[in-house]
Amino acid sequence: MKNLFATLLILFTVHWMACSPPVGVFEKDITLPGQQWESGFRPTIDFNIKEDDTTSRYNIYLVLRHTDAYNYNNIWIRGTVRQPGDTAARSERYDLLLATNDKGWLGSGMDDIYEHRVQIQQETKFSRPGTYSFTLEQIMREDPLKHVLNIGVRIEKVP
Repeated sequence: MKNLFATLLILFTVHWMACSPPVGVFEKDITLPGQQWESGFRPTIDFNIKEDDTTSRYNIYLVLRHTDAYNYNNIWIRGTVRQPGDTAARSERYDLLLATNDKGWLGSGMDDIYEHRVQIQQETKFSRPGTYSFTLEQIMREDPLKHVLNIGVRIEKVP
């Protein structure tokens, strides 16, 4: 009976460790209503940087999920960042390559759903502690942009 309990405890611990997020990672995804992204829908994702995290460097990714029916090889996104204490925000446009004619979809896929994690900033430092806000906007010609399921931000601490 003790061996069974010990085995179950080990299996539970391994399973828990495999399912828990890595240390130093923040990710938040927003589900798009009706599997389409209207230009007026601009989700904002907030995350907090602590005082001791201002000395670390981070890689920042945009995370996008879409179906196989998505009509384009890329997506244009405007990302706007507001730092703690600032009234002005800084915006940048990103052209995310999602597929090529030779290879097809570049992200990971399961059935007809594909996920892309595209790095937009490498080894970034957050100079101030507090809450940062990312606002994401699709700036494609098609409006609404169909077959887009989720959009999000992933921030990983560089080891």
